[in-house]
Amino acid sequence: MIKIKKLWKRYGSFEVLKGLDLEVKKGEILVILGRSGVGKSVLLRHIIGIEKPDAGTIEVDGVMISDLKKSELYEAVKQMGMLFQGSALFDSMNVENNTSFYLDQHGDPETGKPFPPEVIKKRVTEALAMVGLEGVEKKMPSQLSGGMRKRAALARLIVYRPTILLYDEPTTGLDPITAQQINELIVQIQKELKGTSIVVTHDTNSALFIADRLALHRDGKIAYVGEPKDFMQIDDPIINFLRQSSLNETHSKQEHA
Repeated sequence: MIKIKKLWKRYGSFEVLKGLDLEVKKGEILVILGRSGVGKSVLLRHIIGIEKPDAGTIEVDGVMISDLKKSELYEAVKQMGMLFQGSALFDSMNVENNTSFYLDQHGDPETGKPFPPEVIKKRVTEALAMVGLEGVEKKMPSQLSGGMRKRAALARLIVYRPTILLYDEPTTGLDPITAQQINELIVQIQKELKGTSIVVTHDTNSALFIADRLALHRDGKIAYVGEPKDFMQIDDPIINFLRQSSLNETHSKQEHA
């Protein structure tokens, strides 16, 4: 599905990706864990083609997207979508127009023709309903809470039904209840779109809830990949810390229940 081999990326003298290898299976939710600032978001931007590697390859469904020029890249990644960490909504557009933006700009990815207005309206309504934002179409981003902005960004992501979904820190800055709601939406969206998802986070509890497999990003490489139960038993300082943090949070929730 997605094969990344020997990926290198440097910004000035700072090496972020150092020969990173990773394979993502079709239909899975792969969660990439790691400390802040180690290059997890950089990896997502390379997968979707926003950035080019200094060396190495990224293959998506048999297409080597790391070698493509801009004119060819759009065709190769048009079935991808990304939820950015800060939601990245357009401040000058209401929720409805934010959600319909891709459909307005690109039309039907199958035919290349513009969508009729009634089709766009229907798909926007369905996407907002899926994330629980019925009735807020005319609100501006500034009128939304942090959790609602994340939901609006999710609606904009799923409205064109991508088959590969990338999530950059989807629960950062959210309270535990709202974060769990976003986790549940990620799982629901995965089932409904029958897609493949890559989620970058440092939230261990979110990772354990949504992941089919976990990967540890460390020192510019993927150190370990495995199913949650096996992954969390690996004897590694970072994984030990993640495991203890998860236990502490679970105990804290039980005490306040």
